[in-house]
Amino acid sequence: MSQVSWRAADELVHRVRQAAAQRGVSMNEFITRVLDAATDPDLAGDENARLRERLRRAGLLWEPETPATRPDPAAVAAAARRAAATGPLAADLISEERGPR
Repeated sequence: MSQVSWRAADELVHRVRQAAAQRGVSMNEFITRVLDAATDPDLAGDENARLRERLRRAGLLWEPETPATRPDPAAVAAAARRAAATGPLAADLISEERGPR
């Protein structure tokens, strides 16, 4: 049996850990099942659809328990304005980084 290590974004590792826990298996077992399902060539169709279908059939298609919602665009714009009003100017940060001339 081989051993493989992989690098992934913290958010992906968090989601994989959650998905494995929901199924009562280790992350290693979950990743092994996902990769096994992802490499099974028996299904036809668009590659993404085939992969999702394989994962669904294997009981491994993870979907968040609560659907993600986008924040209100007006609230995002207001937050950006507040942050811009309180932070340093980019020109000042650049000048500090470069030092005196």
